[in-house]
Amino acid sequence: MAPTRTTSRRFVLTAVAASAALALTGCVAGEGSGSQPAAAAAAGGNGGGTLTIDFATYNPLSLVIKKKGWLEAALKDQGVTVKWVQSAGSNKANEALRSGAVDVGSTAGSAALLAKANGSPIRTIDIFSQPEWAALVTKPGSGISTVADLKGKSVAATKGTDPYFFLLQALSEAGLSAKDVIVQNLQHADGRTALENGSVDAWSGLDPIMAGAEQKGAKLFYRNLSFNTYGFLNATESFLKDRPQQAQTVVNAYEKARAWAAANPDETAQILAEAASLDLAVAKTVVLQRSNLNVNPAPGEAQRKVLAKIGPTFVETGDVASQKQIDDAVGSLLDDSLVKKADASAIKDS
Repeated sequence: MAPTRTTSRRFVLTAVAASAALALTGCVAGEGSGSQPAAAAAAGGNGGGTLTIDFATYNPLSLVIKKKGWLEAALKDQGVTVKWVQSAGSNKANEALRSGAVDVGSTAGSAALLAKANGSPIRTIDIFSQPEWAALVTKPGSGISTVADLKGKSVAATKGTDPYFFLLQALSEAGLSAKDVIVQNLQHADGRTALENGSVDAWSGLDPIMAGAEQKGAKLFYRNLSFNTYGFLNATESFLKDRPQQAQTVVNAYEKARAWAAANPDETAQILAEAASLDLAVAKTVVLQRSNLNVNPAPGEAQRKVLAKIGPTFVETGDVASQKQIDDAVGSLLDDSLVKKADASAIKDS
């Protein structure tokens, strides 16, 4: 099932318009962890200490900000050191946020809801993309061409991430459940390897790893844009309470990166290619065809609708104990206050 996607030309023209508007107004409407909790590393208040923030190949804006050194430049006068930690997947970002190993981490919306519903003290402060980053993948000659063909087959997926929840929704739509397949819980890159070496029959993939596998001959046999949740930028509640000025600087940097990526899509793809060790053509596919970076950055009703749709699945699978936990999480996760005050012009080139 092939979704309708914005073409690269449309993406560029629309996004450049957004970039221009941002420049005029100054406002807008996946491994590893640190050696100590990020909150404990801060020297109190907004000044001094360390801001620990993740970067991930599934979050192109994080790669742009890291490459350009904008946060380091913006926080230098406050005496704040910036520490970058790579997230290999939403599950890893959630682990780091829960433990306090990062102050800010990027996940899929579904993963943020799962974490919040299970007690993780986080809030979503920015929407970094509306991607088509998950699909079901197999090898040529596997005999698998529909979701129904997965019955009794082994499927690699990273639990706690959008591709896993994509798989659950696809199975449900086909009249199946997770009990009808053998789910191999593997990190995204390991899932690709398992598919290629024949250890599994299919893989619920994640870009940009999935785009690289596709270039090597893998087949995306089931795609559904509506089963992909948004890219959520999350912060710990303690960070937001204790260091609001740093939190605002992070969101300012993300909005500068959004405008910059809109005006420089080819260079954005080059940054992704370098960070993820991808061919430039593959990186362009991810950035220009499967990543809508020109999404409204303010967490709001669009995200609430998506979360409300996926939430009951968590209860059905036993990942969350009750629907009340889902409802409470949907009601308290999203925070648009920093985006409403975002000023991309406050972030200077390093």
